[in-house]
Parts: sequence; C-alpha cells; structure tokens
Amino acid sequence: MRFEKKYHMSVKKPKILLIYTGGTIGMIENPDSKALEPFDFNHLIDNVPKIKMLDFEIDNFQFDVPIDSADMNPSHWGQMAKVIEDNYEKYDGFVILHGTDTMAYTASALSFMLNNLTKPVIITGSQLPIGEVRTDGEENLITALQVAAAKDPSDGGPMVREVAILFQDSLLRGNRSTKFSADNFDAFQSGNYPELAHIGLDITYNKEALLRPTPGKEFKVEYIMDTNVAYLDLFPGIQENVVKSTFNIPDLKGVVIKTFGVGNGPSCPWLFDCIRDAVAKGLLIVNISQCSNGMVSPMKYSAGVGLANAGTISGHDLTSEAAITKMMYLFGMGATAQLAGKYMEKNLHGELTE
Repeated sequence: MRFEKKYHMSVKKPKILLIYTGGTIGMIENPDSKALEPFDFNHLIDNVPKIKMLDFEIDNFQFDVPIDSADMNPSHWGQMAKVIEDNYEKYDGFVILHGTDTMAYTASALSFMLNNLTKPVIITGSQLPIGEVRTDGEENLITALQVAAAKDPSDGGPMVREVAILFQDSLLRGNRSTKFSADNFDAFQSGNYPELAHIGLDITYNKEALLRPTPGKEFKVEYIMDTNVAYLDLFPGIQENVVKSTFNIPDLKGVVIKTFGVGNGPSCPWLFDCIRDAVAKGLLIVNISQCSNGMVSPMKYSAGVGLANAGTISGHDLTSEAAITKMMYLFGMGATAQLAGKYMEKNLHGELTE
C-alpha cells in the first residue's frame, strides 16, 4: 500500500490549455430565445461531463468576442500564437476550438508561425453545437484532449509535436488538411499525406507520419503575415482581362494560381505573356493543382511547360490553404519574390513533398 501511494503521488497529470476562439462547437441553445450562443467555459464540465474522467489539469482561455470562422484573419492567428507563446512552458499541450470553415487556413498558418514547435497544438470543432443531443463536438473535444496529452513511449516526449486537426475518426497534419464537406461529420481530408492517427476503439498513431522536429532549437513565433497575396483559379474560357486585373492589383506580391490536373493551363500565348510580364515586374506566381490529390508536374504536358517557362513556381502537392498562408508567412518574414519562390518549393514544416 505504501508503494502504491508513493507511485500515484509521483504521477504528473497532463496539463492542457484549451483555447476557445468561436465556432459551432462552442454554441449552446438559449432556453428562452432558442438561439445559439457561445457558452461560458465555466460551465464546460456541465456540458461535457466526460472531461472529469480524463483526470487532466485543464485550463481555458476564451477570446473576448467569439469569432465566426468565416471572419477569421491573420490578426486572430496572431492572438492564438501569442496565447501559446505566453503559456508554452506551462502546459504539455494545447487544444484550439475553432469553426470549421477556415480551420484548415488557421492550422496551416500556425504551422508556419510556430517555429520549432515541440508540443501538440490540436485544432478541433464540430458540425453540430456541443449542447445538441447528436453533437460530434463532445467526441472531438474529448479525443483532442487525449491526443494533446499523449506521450511517446520511446522517449517520453509528446506523441504529437506539430499543429494537427482532429475531426471525427482522423488526426490530420494541419497544413495538409482541407475541409471537403459541409454536411458530414467527417468534414476534413488530407489528400496527399496519410493521417497521423486513426480514431477507433483506440487511438492508433502512425508514427512514421508524425513530424519530429530537430531537438534543441528554441521555440519562436513569427507574427507578421503579409496579406498582399491572391488566388487565381483557371477555368475554360477565362479571359485575358481577368488575369491582367488580378496581376495588376496594387501592392500585390504573390499569386497562387490554381491549375488543371498536374499543373496545366490553357495554351494561350496571351496567358503566358501575362505571367511573363508579371514575373518580370517582381510578382511571385506559384502553380498548384485544383485537384485534392496529386502533385504538380508542370513538365509532363506542354500545357504545363508553357506556364513553367513563363515563370511560375511549382507548388508541388501544397493544399490551397497551405500555399496561400505559406506565401503570407514568407513575405511577412521580408523575403523577396525570388527568395520566397525558392522556399515555396522547399518543405519547411511538413507541408509538401519535395
């Protein structure tokens, strides 16, 4: 009995910081008006009593005004990063509750902003409010907390050491994820990278897929995200004035051009001329595929060769969310178009396959 008592006293409870930014998961029905309202986190245990069974130390931070994820912007990413930076040494892991619409953008952005991250930052949410009878929010929240607290038995460190999205039955790398369904509980997919863990009767980690940062480097947050960037979606029949007007946006520094298949576009001389002129003026143009699975291989077809010869940079298998936020990050770091183009093709935080 004496040994048992001593053992239990020596066990350190996982300490997790829960960060509520807004979104469907944090809504509860007002009994009078029936309207959905953000609930007070002091009553979290009442809504999710299973949290008591985890035996974790859980603190929470709540945005003063909960944000609909459709209104999410880089200043909010900076707020999340600041909370993590200020509390980095105090907690074993972080769970961010977030609306689903822009969750993949936030996950991608934070993966670049949180340099040398060696602790889990797990982002989750739900399709139904946590107060609903059929909510997916309860299971997502419970599992996200478990993942944030999980240890790697091989070295005793955190099992997850990166920004990840936990949704339904999958743990996905944040900067490899995309929301693909507005109706299903299984709302996110990672078309070009395997899941980090499968959530079934057990949480089964895919250790070969987990990021393992170089140890010993100091955790550092980069806050400046330069939003002088844009998307350009190619489509059959796209007109020259549409392309020119995009490339001539004042103060624009970079464009993520979404092409067909493996990086193809219309074989129009005017399109190549527009790109060539824009690149000559200092614009960075990165070619990614409109497909959710596969990699840009611009030299495979003549339709892609023309884009490459005109000066576009290959985005390899970047998601659109990762491509645009990585571009913001690189320009925010003060990179020139030439230097940013070089790093857009390099794997910085597990976001692409070189």
